[in-house]
This record gives sequence, C-alpha cells and structure tokens, in this order.
Amino acid sequence: MPARLVVSLSGLTDARGDALPRARALAADLDRRGVPLTHLVQPASPEGPPSPQLLSWLRDRTRGADVLALHGYDHTPDPARRGGVGRKGEFAALPRHEAGLRLTAARRAVTGLGLATALFAAPRWLASPGTVEAVRAQGFRMCLDEAGVHLFGDGVLLRARPLGFRLEAVVSREDRTRAEAWRCRVLHGEALRIARRSGLVRIGVRAKDLHRPDRIRTVLGTVDAVLAAGAWPTTYAALSATAPAARTA
Repeated sequence: MPARLVVSLSGLTDARGDALPRARALAADLDRRGVPLTHLVQPASPEGPPSPQLLSWLRDRTRGADVLALHGYDHTPDPARRGGVGRKGEFAALPRHEAGLRLTAARRAVTGLGLATALFAAPRWLASPGTVEAVRAQGFRMCLDEAGVHLFGDGVLLRARPLGFRLEAVVSREDRTRAEAWRCRVLHGEALRIARRSGLVRIGVRAKDLHRPDRIRTVLGTVDAVLAAGAWPTTYAALSATAPAARTA
C-alpha cells in the first residue's frame, strides 16, 4: 500500500479577523492538489462561540471531501498540575472519569453548533490513557494523539507522529529566524522520509501558522513532495487498519 497523507487544521477562531480568509486560501491551495482537510474543532472558546461565517464555511467544507474532528472542549489545562500548566494539553493528564465528563460537555457543545463527528483529536496531541479509554467508551471511532491514530473498531493503533511547527524549547529573539528555517526543514524532511517508507504522513497546521508565509509555503511544498513520492491524500475519517504502520493496540 502507498504512503498516506493527512493534513489537519486546528485553532481556527474569530479572534483574528483575517484567520478565516487565510484558511480559505489554504483550503483552495490544497483543493487544487486534491488534498482534503481534517478540521479540528474546539467548540468552546474564551472569545465565545464560532461566528455564523466560520460555521457556514465548516459546514460547506464538510459537505465535500473535508471532515471534522472534536478537538477537546475549551482547552483548559488540568488544574491539578503545577508549573508550566499553560503548556499542557487539556486532556494530557485526566483520569478516565474526568475525561469522560469533559468529553460529554464537548459533544454537547459541538452538537449545539449544528456539527457532529465521531473523531476525537487530543489538544496538543496529548491524551492520557484515561482519556483514550473515555473516548473509546463514548463511542468515538478513533482518537488522534502523539502516538498515532487509535482505530477502536479495528482494535489497532496506526503509529505515526504528527508533524508541525511547534518547538518545545523557548527560542531567543536572535535565534528565531534560524529556528524558523530549522522547523521548516525538519517538517519537510521528516514528511518525505515517512512517505518514502510507505508510512502515514500527518501534517498539522494551526491557525497561527496561517500568518507565517514561510510555514504555509513549507506545508504546500511538502505536500507536493509527498504526493510526488506516491502518497495518497486522505482524511483521518477514511483511515483504515490495512496500512503497513498498523499494529495491535
């Protein structure tokens, strides 16, 4: 089986007025390449619910080839954690019961927006074991985290690390230009390496990346290179357990 390519977009809100036009532009560029998007939707936000314009665009996109995944609830980190809590994922350390309560609230909120999905994508790709159990118990088809894609119906985990532009280390102002170039090179090189090995290429674009022209050029250039290497463009919803990367979960 050839390599597979999945591109996701997360963090799209109305906080910045130009975010939606930039998302439209990225989606159009991917459409021309035959690459669908998986939209990671956060139903609650400090800025309030998504605007009618954003919701309308998401509905229009998902009537086509794109799909939705529930991306947490409001991204509130675990209050029990101390130190660097703002950098932890909302579901990174929750036990099963608490994760289940938050998932229930998230599903209710996304349903209230007129949206629905059977896919769960952990914020920052960090899901505790209890979260994975809660996601499975609530009837989701899959859970996306940093380990890979948990396909509950097939009982397998497609092991594939998500690729993006996030750096764990704090970078000084003087090193930002070099760090940015390094991030772009790493994403491109790693994606191409995975594609050549017939693996699953997971490219995650955040809304804040849309304001970095170098990052968007890197994403599109990487998509072109991965497709040229024979990768098959798809969405998370269409993934199956028949890929070479599949192994027993």
